[in-house]
Amino acid sequence: MTRVIFSTWAERVIDNRGKPPEAQAAPPDFNLPAAFEQNKNISAFMGWAGFALFDEQASIIDLSRAYAEALQHYSCGKCYPCRVGIKIIHDMLLRIEEGSGTEADLIRLEQLARDIQRSSKCQVGQTGPIPLLAGISYFRDEFLSVIKNKTRVTKQQYLSHLTAPCTDACPVHLDIPSYVELVKERKLKEAAELLRERNALPGVCGKVCVRPCEFSCRRLLLDESICIKAVKRYIIEYEFGHGQPREFKRDVSAQPDKVAIVGAGPAGLAAAFYLGRKGHQVTIFEALPEGGGMAAVGIPDYRLPRDFLNYEIDVVKSCGVTIIYDTVVGKDITLQQLREQGFKALFLGVGAHESKKMGVDGEDKGYRGFIPGVVFLRYINLGKEVPLGERLVVVGGGNVAIDCVRSAVRLGFKDVRLLYRRSRAEMPADEVEIREAEEEGIVFHYLTLPARLIAEDGAVKSVACIRMELGEPDASGRRRPVPVAGSEFIIETDVVISAIGQDSNLFFIGPEPIEVTKWGTIKVDEQSMKTSLAGVFSGGDCVTGPASLVEALAAGSDAALAIDQYLSGAEPELPTYRKLEKFAGAVKVFDKNEIIGILGGQPRPPVSCLPVEERIHSFQEVDQGLTAKTAVKDADRCLRCYRVALLALSL
Repeated sequence: MTRVIFSTWAERVIDNRGKPPEAQAAPPDFNLPAAFEQNKNISAFMGWAGFALFDEQASIIDLSRAYAEALQHYSCGKCYPCRVGIKIIHDMLLRIEEGSGTEADLIRLEQLARDIQRSSKCQVGQTGPIPLLAGISYFRDEFLSVIKNKTRVTKQQYLSHLTAPCTDACPVHLDIPSYVELVKERKLKEAAELLRERNALPGVCGKVCVRPCEFSCRRLLLDESICIKAVKRYIIEYEFGHGQPREFKRDVSAQPDKVAIVGAGPAGLAAAFYLGRKGHQVTIFEALPEGGGMAAVGIPDYRLPRDFLNYEIDVVKSCGVTIIYDTVVGKDITLQQLREQGFKALFLGVGAHESKKMGVDGEDKGYRGFIPGVVFLRYINLGKEVPLGERLVVVGGGNVAIDCVRSAVRLGFKDVRLLYRRSRAEMPADEVEIREAEEEGIVFHYLTLPARLIAEDGAVKSVACIRMELGEPDASGRRRPVPVAGSEFIIETDVVISAIGQDSNLFFIGPEPIEVTKWGTIKVDEQSMKTSLAGVFSGGDCVTGPASLVEALAAGSDAALAIDQYLSGAEPELPTYRKLEKFAGAVKVFDKNEIIGILGGQPRPPVSCLPVEERIHSFQEVDQGLTAKTAVKDADRCLRCYRVALLALSL
């Protein structure tokens, strides 16, 4: 963080003008990085809640003029005050900057800015005037000096960015307000096209995403968040059900190159989709007999129906992508052989399909009735035999653990229990999944740790457990569970499933000089997704460790950008708009303490689910989604919370 000369953000002001270094203060909760990229320091920043000056040479007048120009660029033009008013403001600031402005211009500018703020329909117009008015208020003497002396202000170099709290929270940075508004306008084909500009599997995300966007929706501060996930699902379900034609623009002007992708999971499919749209010849090599990775074999059909997943995979294939199934790279074909076959670039997206060890006595004894959670779900999804019985215990607190217990109920287990070493408040699983599991009769044992498996004649008979209590916070920020002395007890069971985490199997790397981290993940450059081996890129769970599906999609998308640059002979790096998206996250786009100042009282529509007594007997999809009426109605609740950011760069 560089020295701050002046900043005002969310009405918190730091004024270091004329102060010695030892007396200068740093702005709280406004920790921008000092540089945007190498050799490009940030001299000033202006955004929806204020501005900051970091360089003595930065001009608040030129910064304001450039910000008004950015507001013009991003205005949707649907309301008169924003469309016309901001143009007038920009022209006034330009006159002042060029030495032909008047004091009357300054007064009219302030009046107009307040009128735009009060009367605009969306946040571009409602927040755009805030930093402009603040600049005039705190630097009025500078404005008046330029006006009186007819001084011409030198223009600087700027980068602008449009975001929103929900968009910023989304790993693929979908333009959420726009696709939600397209649903409100019943333009579903256009909405689907917009989704796929950044998300290769939007329908899958609409069914199983962990929805970080909804936890950064400003409607939370009024009543309840928009059903962003369900609205996205509605768009693609409509397309799926009505056979809407898909038209993808493929770049056929350049000479296509051959790209090999290892793994047809979300990261691999995303990389393939966007490389295919660039015109490259993409082939995916997949070890499983079907595509989707953990989306296919790790998520039960009651959450993600197979026909719907396959539809989205077919969309990827429609961009000229070939998928070769039942092919294990490292066994059936090596990375070296792929290069020898003419593949100019490789992307490794193998996911994390191996189960972590619990460290419990008996888990390595080969007892019948003991099975890792990822294997249990994989076998169910592939139609293979799994251990059966009356009683089942799952160890873990994530979504895999919840999927295991809910699947067990559907397989006919009568007594299904989940052991988690912390309390319900610390459970990482989706709250909706936990609640639905409780409705289905799952028994939760919180603050409980398995100590050892007890077997009889080579088969699991019970599991010995210990009560826990929460101590001091650990590295994750959660309170560390501590065993309670003398609290051991026994739970009788026929099947025990471990679901405490996953690892990647990187055996396929073999003798290749691809660097691996101490955590057993592939090491890549964050800006280019490059591994230590030239022409080989990687992303997804095999790089980050187990993460969300949408994070894997984001990694695949970024890798496609880097690979396309590499194939064109350029040095791979994130494009400017992706760097701006990462930069915006440092500004904290969602302010949970913001007072919006409008009435709420419009909750989201209720979720329609299959009745419990019906859903526990089959793998039929539980969540029934939104109807056309409820989707449009909920889309109308969107506040269109766009924010415009502007960076001034000093070389």
